Amino acid sequence: MRLTIVGSGMIVSDFLSIITDLPEIQLESLVGTKRSWETLQAMKAEYGFRYCYTDAEEAFAKDSSDTAYIAVPNHLHYRFSKLALEAGKNVICEKPFTLKADELRHLKVLAEEKGLILLEAITNQYLGNYAYIKETLPTLGDLKLVECNYSQYSSRYDAFKQGTVLPAFDREKGGGALMDINIYNIHFVVGLLGKPTAVYYYPNIERGIDTSGILILDYDSTKAVCIGAKDSESEIRTTLQGNKGALVVNGATNTLPSLTLSYHKSRPQEKNNNHHPHRMYSEFKQFIKVIAEGDLAFAREQLEHSLIVMEVLEEARNSMAVMKES
Repeated sequence: MRLTIVGSGMIVSDFLSIITDLPEIQLESLVGTKRSWETLQAMKAEYGFRYCYTDAEEAFAKDSSDTAYIAVPNHLHYRFSKLALEAGKNVICEKPFTLKADELRHLKVLAEEKGLILLEAITNQYLGNYAYIKETLPTLGDLKLVECNYSQYSSRYDAFKQGTVLPAFDREKGGGALMDINIYNIHFVVGLLGKPTAVYYYPNIERGIDTSGILILDYDSTKAVCIGAKDSESEIRTTLQGNKGALVVNGATNTLPSLTLSYHKSRPQEKNNNHHPHRMYSEFKQFIKVIAEGDLAFAREQLEHSLIVMEVLEEARNSMAVMKES
């Protein structure tokens, strides 16, 4: 994979920390803003990018990359993914894929017309522990309840309360607890159970943005509760309860660090099937394989999953008029 990265923020630094573990990736270009030029140059020197650009269209036109990794603020995902596809690049885009389901549908059509791979970078779908959960789920019997709690006090929340609105709390830029943190819980549940029959969202609203909230996904005989908070914190864990047993994720739904499996009248079993300590390793190993093989069928399957997640997000935002003051 010859890779152009669009963005130079925390998620890019996090990804580049494991680049030596992914020798199949050749770093071509790094694209950022003019004000981040010094950062771009430092990253180029440290990680061995061939070029730096402050214009994505120029990068896509000039470099020899086959894939673009879009890692910019949420509201820019659609714009830069579209530019990359139009330039003939496969696209890996950070979550949330887009701000609207129709935007993702348009990208899907564009990718299909050009025969390109279009994928969402959502870590939990590719972790070894997630594969184990899928395999083990039927042994829990009839699944009754799923509870996901990802509550993490944001480093930007204090600034928000004082009047400084950064992208994480800016509704126009796809911020808020639902889009920024609860989305991991949605991906987790949808990947196991598919599209829910009903969606309800009960947010705490501050100055027009949801700083925390409870999302309920109804699957008829199974109820899933997804809690996401950026204004408070608690133990981060997920529980799946069936009539024969339960499975607990000890940690966040974007990392799934370890599992505890228990059945009636039996001792709990600790499990960890993740293949690498870093959450992004497994997804990029899969992306490398999919792009090398031109596996359009896999990409379409993952896009259908991402579309369901986008539809859930839209239903959630519409169900309680999230962007209005309560």
